[in-house]
Amino acid sequence: MIKLFRRIRQNLLTENKFNKYLLYAIGEIVLVVIGILIALQINNLNEESKINTSVAKHLIILK
Repeated sequence: MIKLFRRIRQNLLTENKFNKYLLYAIGEIVLVVIGILIALQINNLNEESKINTSVAKHLIILK
């Protein structure tokens, strides 16, 4: 997959299509940012689930 992106990037630069290369680079950055945001959201959901489980266990102990 990385080789494919590298080949596309090199082809765009060698053909002097700077506008297309710039658009490609911005698109790649956006995809990385979206991936990071999704990973953070999943991590937050997991942490919240752990906290809720812990609170439920403590409430049962107190009861």
